[in-house]
Amino acid sequence: MTQIDAKISEAYGQKLRVRVCGICIKNDQILLVHHNPLGKTGSLWAPPGGGMEYSESAEEALTREFKEETGLTIEVEQFLFVHEYLDPPLHGIELFFLVNPISGDLKLGTDPELSTDDQILTQLGYFDLEVLRTEELESLHYVLQNNESIDVLINRKGYFKYH
Repeated sequence: MTQIDAKISEAYGQKLRVRVCGICIKNDQILLVHHNPLGKTGSLWAPPGGGMEYSESAEEALTREFKEETGLTIEVEQFLFVHEYLDPPLHGIELFFLVNPISGDLKLGTDPELSTDDQILTQLGYFDLEVLRTEELESLHYVLQNNESIDVLINRKGYFKYH
């Protein structure tokens, strides 16, 4: 286990975490943040988002996380679906929302829960989901691995548990 894996496990492991994630589409591409060294391959592409804080609404948490990770201010358009993941030691309930940027400049941000030396966000941009699914399938968030297109993704409703 790497030092960063140990810190993530210590901070988030062995407890249930509620997360919010934003699906942001521009020109038929999805906004994704790359995390290193997360995921089974040590590389994880995921929609911007993160953990909710006590007394914070889902919309407030998503707005805060988007600003921290992408530099963008967003409006939350609609709730899409719930995804549960259990990949010991991590267990999370993720609330996915469709969002639109309303201001700001796209720039890679930081994870305030981690020190400057332990940052895991490495890249940010809009990507063609179908291309990523052929080139980086194992490095994609479970939700992205299991939805073959953006249209399918944003039209999902309900509760999902992908592995």
